Amino acid sequence: MHRSLHFIIPVVAVAQITSTSEAADLSLTIEVPKLDVGQYHRPYVASWIENSDGEHVTDLAVWYDIEMKNDQGATWLKDLRQWWRKSGRSAKLPIDGVTGPTRPVGHHKVEIPNSKLKLAANPANEYSLVVEAAREVGGRELLRIPFTWDGKQRVEKSISGKSELGTIKLVIQSTKE
Repeated sequence: MHRSLHFIIPVVAVAQITSTSEAADLSLTIEVPKLDVGQYHRPYVASWIENSDGEHVTDLAVWYDIEMKNDQGATWLKDLRQWWRKSGRSAKLPIDGVTGPTRPVGHHKVEIPNSKLKLAANPANEYSLVVEAAREVGGRELLRIPFTWDGKQRVEKSISGKSELGTIKLVIQSTKE
Protein backbone atom coordinates (compact mmCIF):
# COMPACT_ATOMS: atom_id res chain seq x y z
CA MET A 1 0.00 0.00 0.00
CA HIS A 2 1.04 3.55 -0.58
CA ARG A 3 -0.19 6.84 0.77
CA SER A 4 -3.93 6.41 1.00
CA LEU A 5 -6.95 8.41 -0.02
CA HIS A 6 -10.43 7.81 1.26
CA PHE A 7 -13.25 6.78 -1.01
CA ILE A 8 -16.67 7.05 0.55
CA ILE A 9 -19.46 4.99 -0.89
CA PRO A 10 -23.03 6.21 -0.52
CA VAL A 11 -25.45 3.57 0.66
CA VAL A 12 -28.38 2.65 -1.51
CA ALA A 13 -31.54 0.79 -0.70
CA VAL A 14 -31.27 -2.94 -1.22
CA ALA A 15 -34.99 -3.63 -1.54
CA GLN A 16 -38.17 -1.82 -2.53
CA ILE A 17 -39.67 0.60 -0.06
CA THR A 18 -43.30 1.38 0.58
CA SER A 19 -44.44 4.96 0.95
CA THR A 20 -45.26 4.51 4.64
CA SER A 21 -41.95 3.02 5.68
CA GLU A 22 -39.65 4.17 8.44
CA ALA A 23 -36.27 5.51 7.41
CA ALA A 24 -33.02 6.09 9.23
CA ASP A 25 -30.19 8.57 9.26
CA LEU A 26 -26.94 6.74 9.84
CA SER A 27 -23.88 8.30 11.45
CA LEU A 28 -20.66 6.32 11.67
CA THR A 29 -17.55 7.63 13.41
CA ILE A 30 -14.29 5.83 12.74
CA GLU A 31 -11.20 6.68 14.76
CA VAL A 32 -7.81 6.27 13.16
CA PRO A 33 -5.52 6.01 16.20
CA LYS A 34 -2.07 7.50 16.59
CA LEU A 35 0.44 4.65 16.50
CA ASP A 36 3.99 4.82 17.80
CA VAL A 37 5.70 3.02 14.92
CA GLY A 38 8.80 3.66 12.84
CA GLN A 39 7.12 3.69 9.45
CA TYR A 40 3.49 4.83 9.44
CA HIS A 41 1.09 4.47 6.54
CA ARG A 42 -2.54 5.47 6.72
CA PRO A 43 -4.81 2.44 6.70
CA TYR A 44 -7.18 1.27 4.04
CA VAL A 45 -10.59 1.01 5.72
CA ALA A 46 -13.87 -0.60 4.68
CA SER A 47 -17.18 -0.54 6.54
CA TRP A 48 -20.36 -2.39 5.68
CA ILE A 49 -23.52 -3.90 7.11
CA GLU A 50 -24.20 -7.65 7.23
CA ASN A 51 -27.40 -9.48 8.08
CA SER A 52 -27.69 -12.12 10.81
CA ASP A 53 -26.51 -14.81 8.38
CA GLY A 54 -23.28 -12.88 7.75
CA GLU A 55 -24.38 -11.90 4.25
CA HIS A 56 -23.32 -8.51 2.89
CA VAL A 57 -26.21 -6.01 2.89
CA THR A 58 -24.51 -2.78 1.84
CA ASP A 59 -21.18 -0.96 1.84
CA LEU A 60 -20.93 2.23 3.88
CA ALA A 61 -17.39 3.44 3.11
CA VAL A 62 -14.18 2.21 1.53
CA TRP A 63 -11.07 4.33 1.92
CA TYR A 64 -8.11 3.65 -0.36
CA ASP A 65 -5.56 5.30 -2.65
CA ILE A 66 -7.49 6.18 -5.78
CA GLU A 67 -4.94 8.55 -7.32
CA MET A 68 -2.24 6.03 -8.17
CA LYS A 69 -1.47 5.50 -11.85
CA ASN A 70 -3.35 2.73 -13.61
CA ASP A 71 -5.64 2.28 -10.59
CA GLN A 72 -2.77 0.61 -8.68
CA GLY A 73 -4.28 1.65 -5.32
CA ALA A 74 -7.10 -0.84 -5.83
CA THR A 75 -4.50 -3.63 -5.91
CA TRP A 76 -4.18 -3.53 -2.12
CA LEU A 77 -7.92 -3.58 -1.44
CA LYS A 78 -7.50 -7.36 -1.23
CA ASP A 79 -5.72 -6.71 2.09
CA LEU A 80 -9.17 -5.84 3.47
CA ARG A 81 -9.76 -9.59 3.39
CA GLN A 82 -13.28 -9.88 4.82
CA TRP A 83 -14.64 -6.93 2.85
CA TRP A 84 -12.94 -8.22 -0.30
CA ARG A 85 -14.64 -11.62 0.07
CA LYS A 86 -18.04 -10.13 0.90
CA SER A 87 -18.22 -7.27 -1.60
CA GLY A 88 -14.95 -5.95 -2.97
CA ARG A 89 -14.05 -8.55 -5.56
CA SER A 90 -17.42 -8.12 -7.28
CA ALA A 91 -17.53 -4.32 -6.99
CA LYS A 92 -16.86 -2.13 -9.99
CA LEU A 93 -14.13 0.17 -8.73
CA PRO A 94 -14.11 2.97 -7.99
CA ILE A 95 -17.63 2.77 -6.61
CA ASP A 96 -19.61 5.94 -7.28
CA GLY A 97 -19.34 8.30 -4.32
CA VAL A 98 -17.33 11.14 -2.82
CA THR A 99 -13.52 11.09 -2.88
CA GLY A 100 -11.06 13.04 -0.76
CA PRO A 101 -7.58 12.90 0.69
CA THR A 102 -6.68 10.24 3.22
CA ARG A 103 -7.74 11.34 6.63
CA PRO A 104 -5.04 11.64 9.25
CA VAL A 105 -5.10 10.30 12.79
CA GLY A 106 -8.38 11.35 14.41
CA HIS A 107 -12.13 10.79 14.38
CA HIS A 108 -13.80 10.74 10.97
CA LYS A 109 -17.54 10.84 10.45
CA VAL A 110 -19.53 9.23 7.67
CA GLU A 111 -23.13 10.45 7.56
CA ILE A 112 -25.76 8.91 5.37
CA PRO A 113 -29.15 10.65 5.16
CA ASN A 114 -32.36 8.67 5.13
CA SER A 115 -32.82 9.56 1.46
CA LYS A 116 -29.81 7.33 0.70
CA LEU A 117 -30.18 4.75 3.46
CA LYS A 118 -33.44 2.84 3.72
CA LEU A 119 -32.94 0.28 6.44
CA ALA A 120 -36.68 -0.27 6.61
CA ALA A 121 -36.37 -1.88 3.19
CA ASN A 122 -34.76 -4.74 5.08
CA PRO A 123 -36.82 -6.82 7.48
CA ALA A 124 -36.58 -6.25 11.22
CA ASN A 125 -33.62 -8.39 12.13
CA GLU A 126 -30.23 -8.68 13.74
CA TYR A 127 -27.48 -6.93 11.77
CA SER A 128 -23.81 -6.11 12.26
CA LEU A 129 -21.77 -3.10 11.33
CA VAL A 130 -18.34 -4.34 10.30
CA VAL A 131 -15.26 -2.11 10.05
CA GLU A 132 -11.99 -3.52 8.74
CA ALA A 133 -8.60 -1.79 8.47
CA ALA A 134 -5.31 -2.88 6.91
CA ARG A 135 -2.11 -0.87 6.90
CA GLU A 136 1.08 -1.24 4.88
CA VAL A 137 3.95 -2.26 7.15
CA GLY A 138 1.31 -2.65 9.81
CA GLY A 139 -1.46 -4.92 10.87
CA ARG A 140 -5.08 -5.68 10.26
CA GLU A 141 -8.08 -5.30 12.49
CA LEU A 142 -11.75 -6.13 12.11
CA LEU A 143 -14.42 -4.85 14.48
CA ARG A 144 -18.03 -5.95 14.52
CA ILE A 145 -20.95 -4.14 16.20
CA PRO A 146 -24.10 -6.26 16.35
CA PHE A 147 -27.39 -4.35 16.46
CA THR A 148 -31.09 -4.99 16.17
CA TRP A 149 -32.99 -2.99 13.58
CA ASP A 150 -36.76 -2.83 13.93
CA GLY A 151 -37.35 0.48 12.16
CA LYS A 152 -38.62 2.16 15.33
CA GLN A 153 -35.87 2.28 17.93
CA ARG A 154 -32.78 4.47 17.78
CA VAL A 155 -29.56 2.44 17.59
CA GLU A 156 -26.45 3.75 19.33
CA LYS A 157 -23.51 1.41 19.79
CA SER A 158 -19.74 1.66 19.98
CA ILE A 159 -16.68 -0.53 20.23
CA SER A 160 -12.96 0.13 20.61
CA GLY A 161 -10.20 -1.47 18.63
CA LYS A 162 -6.87 -2.63 19.97
CA SER A 163 -4.43 -1.78 17.16
CA GLU A 164 -5.34 -0.38 13.73
CA LEU A 165 -8.71 1.07 14.74
CA GLY A 166 -9.73 3.24 17.68
CA THR A 167 -13.31 3.84 18.76
CA ILE A 168 -16.05 3.05 16.26
CA LYS A 169 -19.47 4.57 16.94
CA LEU A 170 -22.71 3.79 15.10
CA VAL A 171 -25.88 5.85 15.47
CA ILE A 172 -29.03 5.14 13.47
CA GLN A 173 -31.87 7.56 14.09
CA SER A 174 -35.29 6.36 13.00
CA THR A 175 -37.59 8.93 11.41
CA LYS A 176 -41.01 8.78 9.78
CA GLU A 177 -41.12 9.28 6.02
